[in-house]
Amino acid sequence: MEQALYISSVFTAPGGFTSGIEGPACDPEGNVYAVNYERKHTIGRVTPEGECSVFIELPGGSVGNGIRFSRAGDMFIADYVNHNIWKVDMSTRELTVFAHEPKMNQPNDIAIAGDDTIFASDPNWKQSTGNMWRIDTNGTVTLLESGMGTTNGIEVSPDNRTLYVNETVQRRVWAYDLSPDGQLSGKRLLIEFPDFGMDGMRCDKDGNLYITRFGKGTVAKVSPNGELLTEIRLHGTNCTNLTFGGPDGKTCYVTLSDTGNMECFRVETPGREWAMLQSR
Repeated sequence: MEQALYISSVFTAPGGFTSGIEGPACDPEGNVYAVNYERKHTIGRVTPEGECSVFIELPGGSVGNGIRFSRAGDMFIADYVNHNIWKVDMSTRELTVFAHEPKMNQPNDIAIAGDDTIFASDPNWKQSTGNMWRIDTNGTVTLLESGMGTTNGIEVSPDNRTLYVNETVQRRVWAYDLSPDGQLSGKRLLIEFPDFGMDGMRCDKDGNLYITRFGKGTVAKVSPNGELLTEIRLHGTNCTNLTFGGPDGKTCYVTLSDTGNMECFRVETPGREWAMLQSR
């Protein structure tokens, strides 16, 4: 029997992850990865059946935040403590520093384009400001914009022509035209919320943006034109990020810091990044 859409259920046991749970990202086999399982500095792996374990431990006091997968199947992790983007060989679990930029505040969330170019949000929480960076496939780091609000969730559209970034404190989501060589132009306000913050976000294959509403306990589904289509109610309140997976890419997994676990719900359209990984 087909599961009802937009009805969230508890996926992993509360308290299995720390309050720093973030990430998350699915590999092509349907496993979900999120940071800080059992303790700080770890990356946890959750099977499609909900069984959790420590996958790797980050060295040198590094703490992960956003996670993404490249078309080749490598994992990339934003390390907000040591200003790194880590690369993980999934077959050997070998860790290498793919990019390092000491001028960054963090990095925080990351997005990955169809050509594996990475984009990173970079908030300064104390000053309620933020930057945005591009990390090319050779690891070169370029500042795209500074002096923004508290940049957080970041995502690329399915056609790779639009980059979205939100500002948590200012409650705004911006859209930019994205050129094939990773340049930004045409900045415009997509949507502004009257209350509560935002954290991570992801696109589905149709270009709809799913945005975690931190403190509200909902995920907002927003059209590419900025129309609020629906809000999905969660059991927890402080939702930090989300990803799409499952056998058909239509299961949305959400990380929650107040409950230290993941929830999931079904949607009608597969996730953009899931579809990209399946086509590799």
